Amino acid sequence: MTINSHPKTRGLLADIASAPAMRRAALLALCAAYIQGPLTKIADFEGALAEMDHFGLHPAAFFAVAVIVFELTASLTVVSGFLRWAGALALAGFTVLATFIALRFWEMAPGMERMMATNAFFEHLGLAGAFVFVAAYDLTKGAGK
Repeated sequence: MTINSHPKTRGLLADIASAPAMRRAALLALCAAYIQGPLTKIADFEGALAEMDHFGLHPAAFFAVAVIVFELTASLTVVSGFLRWAGALALAGFTVLATFIALRFWEMAPGMERMMATNAFFEHLGLAGAFVFVAAYDLTKGAGK
């Protein structure tokens, strides 16, 4: 008998995974980079401007402020549950767009930097997929939870 087929174990795991505190912690973890990033940009706005310049986003100040406001607002919707599906879809789209802007591994010479960018590229696609999953869950059966 596997852990997956044992009814008591499966029920206990389901109770733990679906507990409101666990759901909130998981959503907070999912949004962690979208909370930490803007806070870092606020603390080092010159660095945020340099980042926007590096990626060719002009005017840099506009894009830096827009990214800060967007990431914090969308994260708040996901974690709070208010229009969670909209925030999750917005972060999914933002993540895919930012990934194609920032992690163009196919343009890099072979080596460690390219390998790290490749891994990060696909990790970000997975993150976007997780946000789509959150939106789908919220829209179908998890709304208001």
